[in-house]
Amino acid sequence: RIYLADMRMQVSHDGGQTFRPMKERHKHSDNHTLTFRRDDPNYLLVGTDGGLYESFDNANNWRFVANLPVTQFYKLAVDDAEPFYNIYGGTQDNNTQAGPSRTDNAHGIRNADWYITLFADGHQPATEPGNPDIVYNEWQEGNLVRVDVTTGEVIHIQPQPDKGEPHERYNWDAPILVSPHAPTRLYFASQRVWQSDDRGDSWKALSEDLTRDQERLTLPIMGATQSWDNAWDVYAMSNYNTITSLAESPLQQGLIYAGTDDGLIQVTENSGEEWRKIEVSELPDVPATAFVNDIKTDLFDTSTVYIALDNHKYGDFTPYLLKSTDKGNSWQSIRGNLPDSSMVWRFVQDHEKAELCFAATEFGIYFTLDGGQKWMQLKGNVPTISFRDLAIQRRENDLIGASFGRGFYLLDNYSFLREVTPEQLAREATLFQPAKAWWYIPRSRLGLSEKGAMGADHFAAPNPPFGAVFNYYLAEGYSSLKQQRQKEEKEMLKANTAVEFPGWEKLNEEMQQDSMIVWVIIKDQSGDVVRRVKGPISKGFHQLAWDLRYPVTSAMSLHPPKYNEWYKPQGLLAPPGLYTATLAKQENGNLTLLSKQLSFEVVPLRSGALERPDISQSAFFWRKTEQFQRDLTAVSLALSKARQKTRVMNEALNRSEVQPGSMIQELYQIRQELYDLHIRLNGPAAQKEVGEKYPPTVKDRFQIVMMGIRNSTYGPTATHVRNLEIAVEELTLINTQLKEILEDKLPHLEQILLENGAPWVEGMKLPPLE
Repeated sequence: RIYLADMRMQVSHDGGQTFRPMKERHKHSDNHTLTFRRDDPNYLLVGTDGGLYESFDNANNWRFVANLPVTQFYKLAVDDAEPFYNIYGGTQDNNTQAGPSRTDNAHGIRNADWYITLFADGHQPATEPGNPDIVYNEWQEGNLVRVDVTTGEVIHIQPQPDKGEPHERYNWDAPILVSPHAPTRLYFASQRVWQSDDRGDSWKALSEDLTRDQERLTLPIMGATQSWDNAWDVYAMSNYNTITSLAESPLQQGLIYAGTDDGLIQVTENSGEEWRKIEVSELPDVPATAFVNDIKTDLFDTSTVYIALDNHKYGDFTPYLLKSTDKGNSWQSIRGNLPDSSMVWRFVQDHEKAELCFAATEFGIYFTLDGGQKWMQLKGNVPTISFRDLAIQRRENDLIGASFGRGFYLLDNYSFLREVTPEQLAREATLFQPAKAWWYIPRSRLGLSEKGAMGADHFAAPNPPFGAVFNYYLAEGYSSLKQQRQKEEKEMLKANTAVEFPGWEKLNEEMQQDSMIVWVIIKDQSGDVVRRVKGPISKGFHQLAWDLRYPVTSAMSLHPPKYNEWYKPQGLLAPPGLYTATLAKQENGNLTLLSKQLSFEVVPLRSGALERPDISQSAFFWRKTEQFQRDLTAVSLALSKARQKTRVMNEALNRSEVQPGSMIQELYQIRQELYDLHIRLNGPAAQKEVGEKYPPTVKDRFQIVMMGIRNSTYGPTATHVRNLEIAVEELTLINTQLKEILEDKLPHLEQILLENGAPWVEGMKLPPLE
């Protein structure tokens, strides 16, 4: 049996004499690789443009491997939907896709949250500002459509030549641009620039042919022109002599730039009445064959424009990134220290700080704080692969990168980069301004755990951290005495210097040193501490999140229990409102503030279907519940320890010199009283063992309250309020009786035991030494 990888896989069962199409129902086309299992002739594993597929029945049925984020995105767009915006991306052979930037569920952004907006190869999408229901998509060679998100309907709106005009040449990835001056105005380009003021229903040409208009079949390929009888393939591929990039100044309407794939930049300052041509070969150190990957107009200066050029088809991966401050009449390179092979695909400028810019390159994403003199690579899990596009969602200050092979990457709220300066980096520590935090209960769509019962292969991309997110910077970081010594010794070993014994005094000092801690301290409007969140202490930038909850108030045992994935204790919600955050370090019992207080707001995400009771009253009840939880768990732990202790005291009594009699009876009576309290608190053991019902205990009523308020911002119902009242009353009685046992009855028996030679029992007062 022989397989031939093709657009549609072909298979031969007679050693290659004849071939027929392999069954590929519900499978992607464009096959690239295939592997087998020696022990199973019916098993096939195929790699395609659509991902990985396997068959267990010799191609009758195919299973798609859905947990590999390997989509190749060309370009992207973002809308301004609320509360979470959407991302649109044109892909290699996998349609145009759309999905949310984040979700309100606890599992992240699932495959099920994404959908297809347009078939075929996807390319540049665009969205309408203020109207997230209108999206523009295209498939190759400029087949432009408008998508109504509310209905999913697609209407073809590609500009067409008028009677007697030549055909239009569209790039494989023709540029779409929504005017910054009118949300319904759309620009599109073939070999000429088109404008529509009615979302593509009608078009007018703003230019004649702005390219070199060559006959591409006469141009050299691999160093020479080729015979017509060679293997030409231009079907569904990119045309040549086309416009590849468009930009309009947000400060001057009608100032439009167009870049081509044949080395030209065209400029108009009057919406196409006149065009001025710029040869890329006239730019400093730029080859004439350079392809215009991107043009961006400056967001702050009318005369400034940026271009990214690409010469990789000639084996040249140089990052050609240039800037003009006179509308393209003169240019200077801003590639700075970008590596020689990091060809630039896209350039974007921050909308608040002109010097803060980002570049998508063949090997990752870079940013600059000084307009291009010095570039730094963005890390934090960003792969060093090709990123073909970048976009900024201005409302959220998010940077989104479209990678060619690893899907989308989001840098949530990069606004802290605007505050980065050499002076700031020299300070010991910096806490950057936090953004507002959404207040809600994450949905549990799949069950309680991360993937529910969907299996290990269920894929979900992580959401941004829930709650209030804090970014901070430590210039040098902090280390313990032991870490400092080990670092010094490591340097000595590198230098072939003998490492000396540090001495007992230093070693004991190391062992006695408390751990260094960095805290973000959160306070409410009254100045009361709501939470302390611990963060990393190493050098560099760090991020942590407060989950918008108070700390857990449960009593703390010297031997804390281990929790499984199904249950992890957490405090109750803090109410919406204004809070402050402060960065601090704790060292050897001293707390030192590292920043000033920064204010941020916690805001409800949604109102809900029913009118919510007054949040301040709900918050008061939540705090009251937390106080009760502290009291309940304290009583419960004290009762449990007392029962353990009396069991051991009974054994100690057997080892003492106490004469048989009332002492045995007294201890037995106390143990019975403790058991009665245990039943009132936890329930009768016999009924619980077989699941028989019994009247609600204190803990039962508390559980009803917690189940009612833990997963809702609605507030307590009358049932919850009443159950807490009953629980408080009953716990008060139990606490009174337990205190009498712990503070009066037990100490009396302990004293008698110790006076009669019984062993000391853990929890007793220390006896006087003989």
